[in-house]
Amino acid sequence: MTDQTPQGGFKAIVSEITQPFIDLGKTSRALFGVNLTSMLEGLTYFGVLTLLAIFFNESMGLDDVTAGRTIGILTAGITIAMMFLGATVDWIGIRKALLISLALMAVGRAIVTIAPELGATGPWAGAHLIALFGIFFVVLGYGIYQPALYAGVKMFTNAKTAAMGYAMLYALMNLGGFLPGLLSPPLRKAFEIKGVFWFYVAITIIEIALISIIMSKRAIAAAEAQAKADDAPAGGAAPDEPDEMAGKSVKERFVYYLKHFPFTDLRFMYFIFILIPVQTLFAHNWLTIPQYTSRAFGGVVSDNFEFFSNLNPILIFFLTPMVAALTVKRNTYTMMIAGTFVMASPTFILALGPRFETLMAYLVIMSIGEAMWQPRFLQWVAEIAPKNMTGIYMGIGQFPWFLTKVVTAMYSGWFLMNYCPDNTPREMLNTESMWLIYGFIALISPIGLVLARGWMQKGFKTKHTEGGAA
Repeated sequence: MTDQTPQGGFKAIVSEITQPFIDLGKTSRALFGVNLTSMLEGLTYFGVLTLLAIFFNESMGLDDVTAGRTIGILTAGITIAMMFLGATVDWIGIRKALLISLALMAVGRAIVTIAPELGATGPWAGAHLIALFGIFFVVLGYGIYQPALYAGVKMFTNAKTAAMGYAMLYALMNLGGFLPGLLSPPLRKAFEIKGVFWFYVAITIIEIALISIIMSKRAIAAAEAQAKADDAPAGGAAPDEPDEMAGKSVKERFVYYLKHFPFTDLRFMYFIFILIPVQTLFAHNWLTIPQYTSRAFGGVVSDNFEFFSNLNPILIFFLTPMVAALTVKRNTYTMMIAGTFVMASPTFILALGPRFETLMAYLVIMSIGEAMWQPRFLQWVAEIAPKNMTGIYMGIGQFPWFLTKVVTAMYSGWFLMNYCPDNTPREMLNTESMWLIYGFIALISPIGLVLARGWMQKGFKTKHTEGGAA
């Protein structure tokens, strides 16, 4: 026997990993614009979110509970806005949707930044109410923005590049989410949190300019044509999906959307709602981890809590494309079970106590689990959506995320005040019990997916043109 088989096997593995990247590298300028704004918005959104609770504490005099619930209004509001505003993308197009949404977010972030100077501090006082007004603009903007990104990936990719396209969008958003860990500490020390927020307002304005230039109408048309041509069978044009919205009035489109909401599909509803428990760990990234790392740790961790709070995104940036390349042919439902279990399990490591090694183990293992299931879920929702309904399907698919943010924001502040309070000696904290409870909550998702597997697999959709099981 020679060593040709092992070498051939190794080459096949390398090809399986690298080919999706090669295919994606041949995609369009319009898709580049979608990915670029995703990365910059990841920087801005997560950069603000990491500091927002502390900003409310220090500049507006809010306690942990009120600060957490105010952030819950922002994060949950974004998700519920997607449900109602996702259709905007389908009606006005991706370019206009991105420009309008970014403009709304720029205005909202500026209002939040100046709110402490315009009113009295304290819960529900003038400054707090003005900040909520700014948050309202951010909510409106993001409700349009996020569905536009995934509609863009669906429009600008083909059968070969779709999986990697969704994975790269998610990865680049997380790369942006990591950057505040590097940029925020020096900016905060030099200009305080308000100065950091003005920096993010400027980034949002830059995004508007870049989208205007890169995603021109001509570039979008070329990208759509390229995607259709790449999917075309040999010797013929790619068949167009039937457009049931063509020629319909606004009223008729609205009625069509209401009629085709997937709320009657019990499998779809169970699938998205059973993910709520494990998704609480996402919310803890900004509702709990910043305070946990700044209060329960000392030295380098507490001094640079933004870095550790935003380490998950850089791990996701590297892990997601690799996992996508290796698992592109794997069953979606199986990946969801495995990914949610891997994501939930390291929460129990934090229950061992606030040590550097337990924090790092949690962040790494949780990120691996997230990379396994989250992009696949987003791709699944986009692909089962009928033509011209991607935006609204993405909004509906995110509805449980809305509930997650609401519920987690309601109790996270209470847990912090009772298990990890501010201005308390570290030896008197009880973060172990807090994370143990959070771990049991997160495990509900993989257990629920396993228990319902037989029922779910009978009619589990993989594309809107398919009715069979995955």
